[in-house]
Amino acid sequence: MSTTNVHADGHETHYELNAVPHPYHLVEPSPWPLLGSLAAGCMAIGGVVYMHENWPWLLIAGFLGVLAVMFGWFRDIIKEATFRKLHSPVVKIGLRYGMMLFIASEVMFFVAFFWAFFDSSLFVGEAAQYARVAATGGVWPPKGITPVDPFHFPFLMTMVLLLSGCTVTWAHHEMVEGNMKEAAKALGITVLLGAIFTCIQLWEYTHSEFGFTDGVFASTFYMATGFHGFHVLVGTIFLAVCWFRTSRGDFTKDSHFGFEAAAWYWHFVDAVWLFLFVAIYWWGGHGGAAAVH
Repeated sequence: MSTTNVHADGHETHYELNAVPHPYHLVEPSPWPLLGSLAAGCMAIGGVVYMHENWPWLLIAGFLGVLAVMFGWFRDIIKEATFRKLHSPVVKIGLRYGMMLFIASEVMFFVAFFWAFFDSSLFVGEAAQYARVAATGGVWPPKGITPVDPFHFPFLMTMVLLLSGCTVTWAHHEMVEGNMKEAAKALGITVLLGAIFTCIQLWEYTHSEFGFTDGVFASTFYMATGFHGFHVLVGTIFLAVCWFRTSRGDFTKDSHFGFEAAAWYWHFVDAVWLFLFVAIYWWGGHGGAAAVH
């Protein structure tokens, strides 16, 4: 069925009344990208100010702002997907590609930290790097550094993260089968394991024998493991939102990409930690690095 609109100049426009609307979601104007940028910038500047002036309030304000933006943005996307049904199959494909590219960018993010660590450890005695040789004594781990025992709390954290990878896979299996109650239970366990990991890492940091400014070993160690800890915190929040949505009945066995994105992110976090454990805790602290030199 069609209708015709005749304009004043005699031009005719035909409309199909029963036409299927296009499958793409035209996003409405949203304040969250701008507010998120401002909050993130405030947090970054606050971090610099805190490290130089020991004044934490701008950092805290930025962090709270980022959390508020996350809450508001998550809320709007959940409304779009669950209540307004705007996430068509084509839109979901775009969301999948977007999440894949985001994780790829995160991989490159950690490649930079691993590059810094291996450059420092493998070429610690290079003659051209005289400042590095003077700072480290030409050995790795550098003189004066007592590295963390990899088979103490780091090994425990590895077991916790690997177990959380199993529980999030369990949740995915139950969701695909339509057992939302069991999926919620598995997700709750995963969130708990993520919180346990964060608590153990905080304990390790507060009891470490070296600080962030104690040379290149300490700086690369805290940058790599600290940013991974931040990713664990974000992933835990991500999964907690999915646990709440699963308990509320937002997901079905055929439509649950919000959870799948969180599961992909969590498996990425697990994989990065395995590299950190082997390269920085074991090889760089007690294993192959000493043998190389």
